[in-house]
Amino acid sequence: MTDLMPSLSHTRTLVLTLAGMLAIALTASGKTSAEQLERLGKDLTPVGAERAGNKDGSIPAWSGGIVKAPAGFDPGKGWADPFAADKPLFTITGANADQYKDKLAPGQLALLKRYPTYKMNVYPTRRSAGYPDAVYNAIKAEAGKIDTGNDGDSVLNLSSSTVPFPLPNTGVEVMWNHVFRYRGDTLIRDQTEFPVQTNGAFTPVKRHEETIFGTGIKNANALFYFRTTYKAPSNIAGEALLAHDFIDQVKQPRAAWVYNPGTRRVLRAPEVAYDTPRNGVDGLSTVDDYDAFNGSPDRFEWKLVGKKEMIISYNNNRLTDKTLKYSDIIKPGTMNQDLVRYELHRVWVVEGSLKPGKNHVYRKRAYFIDEDSWQIAHADLYDGRGDLWRVLEVFGLQYYNAPTYFIGGSAQYDLQSRRYVSSGLTNEEKPLQFNVALKPADFTPDALRRMGN
Repeated sequence: MTDLMPSLSHTRTLVLTLAGMLAIALTASGKTSAEQLERLGKDLTPVGAERAGNKDGSIPAWSGGIVKAPAGFDPGKGWADPFAADKPLFTITGANADQYKDKLAPGQLALLKRYPTYKMNVYPTRRSAGYPDAVYNAIKAEAGKIDTGNDGDSVLNLSSSTVPFPLPNTGVEVMWNHVFRYRGDTLIRDQTEFPVQTNGAFTPVKRHEETIFGTGIKNANALFYFRTTYKAPSNIAGEALLAHDFIDQVKQPRAAWVYNPGTRRVLRAPEVAYDTPRNGVDGLSTVDDYDAFNGSPDRFEWKLVGKKEMIISYNNNRLTDKTLKYSDIIKPGTMNQDLVRYELHRVWVVEGSLKPGKNHVYRKRAYFIDEDSWQIAHADLYDGRGDLWRVLEVFGLQYYNAPTYFIGGSAQYDLQSRRYVSSGLTNEEKPLQFNVALKPADFTPDALRRMGN
């Protein structure tokens, strides 16, 4: 078992020696200079990615992404795959994983070696991520003003940008880019989560979610307002959560409330943060694992390791197909890997180490963030001994009707219990709705109480 869960020092060596790392000069200030800003929209994309492809052409140049829905698009059938004609270039399994180890994370290697059902079908790279012009304009307009404070734990001078640090200098700036990334002004999602037993059995956890992001709130310090109501299973049906996150999370930490249908009371819930186990998933995931990472970064020191080429899950339109049943996707040991698409992309690599005197179930976290979207694509999570414990894969795709690159599902594998939890699947639910009319007044404790009565 220990060879599949490498020690902290061994894994750090692996990450630091991965091919393709770019040297990053660390500076004290997060502000982007005027000279750097001129690169946005030129040799860099409007969100700060490298516009050019790589030397051998396996990563193409970015050409704007997919920002319009195809003719006849029907979200009731899923997000039609614009690359359906693509065939896998090759498949990585436990047998040949070592051939590709310089393009894989330690967690991917562990999954390949441990689970015979885990494989990676690698397709041609398609840089589909793209956003509205208003998003690009706000990024460029504000990047020269935005800075960090409180050792990086606060974001300062941000108004409407969704990428505060398009040319990041530090690890925490990259993490902030993920936290702030554009997901529309509002989002309504009915999703199902599956805490899966070792034999493949599961009880679906159904939730209705509504989110209004800072660009839709028009509050000077608002990052997002979020509420979710549990629909199943019966033992948690009717429970609801409301959370307010803020731009400067030192000045104004997360505010959260829960509604209990048994008592019909709304109570403050300061524990809904950090490493508190998430509701309904059998302790397989923490609150700050949700959305790959959320909340304040203040319990960790964030090191920007660099940028590398890596095979990550990407363009998973097929996984949204409404003809798929959950039983087609959720399998014993791992998800159905024939439904997951992988591609070679450039990612930012960030390591978080628990600060002295701080508490968290993870001693170390390693994140691999897609340069085109600032979406975390993969995470390796380590326990208090420094052993690899959990491996998170995010199955992203371009929601071209929004347009935004966002999650189509995820799987978080617990290497110690040999169980996993899958989140964000919507195949048997209503389609996601972006940019619909939601009001900040609907995201108050009183509104939560009225919703439950």
